[in-house]
Amino acid sequence: MKDVAVDSILQVIGHTPSVWLDRMVAARGLEGRILAKLDYLNPGFSKKDRAALGIIEAAEADGSLAPGQVVVELTSGNMGTGLAIVCGIKGYPFVAVMSRGNSPERARMMAALGAEVVLVDQAPGSVPGEVSGTDLALVEAEAQRLTAARGAFRADQFARAGNAMAHYRTTGPELWAESEGTLTAFADFAGSGGTYAGTVRALKEREPALRGYVVEPEGAAVLAGEDLRDAGHPIQGGGYAMADLALMEGVPVDGYLSVSGAEARETARALAREEGIFAGFSAGANVAAALRLLAGPERGGRVGVIICDSGLKYLSTDLWG
Repeated sequence: MKDVAVDSILQVIGHTPSVWLDRMVAARGLEGRILAKLDYLNPGFSKKDRAALGIIEAAEADGSLAPGQVVVELTSGNMGTGLAIVCGIKGYPFVAVMSRGNSPERARMMAALGAEVVLVDQAPGSVPGEVSGTDLALVEAEAQRLTAARGAFRADQFARAGNAMAHYRTTGPELWAESEGTLTAFADFAGSGGTYAGTVRALKEREPALRGYVVEPEGAAVLAGEDLRDAGHPIQGGGYAMADLALMEGVPVDGYLSVSGAEARETARALAREEGIFAGFSAGANVAAALRLLAGPERGGRVGVIICDSGLKYLSTDLWG
């Protein structure tokens, strides 16, 4: 971004800085480097601002979103926050549908930004703070009901091409430029799959030999072809045990890693202490995966990751408890 004032908060989505995590790497005696893109510095404190803007702008361009039409979306909080910002600026009423299993900070932030927030009870036996695929199915059903009842546009981050395209156009090129063209790998925790799909395609266009790794929760690594053993995990924003992600269709994957909730938690805490980066659970999973890659198949390489959201969104959870 140029050092000039802009006319809208939408113009500062993206263009986030990146930081080499050399302290963490050196402290563990590893060879190589990790480049962390600080997408928690987006206006909504997460990478989902990019996808929200991409989906809405694509819908405006193809006419599927009418002026003033209600927008509805299922969210774990980050996509909803991004959509609350984008829809608020552009004049679309926005309804966020979220599981009560997500941290309450997210609902409060969306409401503060003007969204109507609909909270859906978790399935019987589900654990607060651990949103399973079953919980997500209940949220999806309510999102579908509201979309029909309100005559709304469904943002549908799991299917709209604008999600992955936003990362293809911005995140990937930014990471490549900020690494000065030196990345050898990219790893990302899969939610909708949009970040991985768009970013890895952009990176591989620039360096076909670059390797892409999908990160999933331990016990729910269904994209890797494993059986579902444990749908409950604390890594909010992904790992929903959905084997068929539309945005991942045809996207190259060179390897898979699974990270436990405890490993993601401890790595996020280490990231705060050692690098001064106050991030959330999925960022902890990404950095944990990158560290493991440097200890194994990417030894001596340079791995790019996304710092997906802010630790401020998890103050009520055991991430900082």
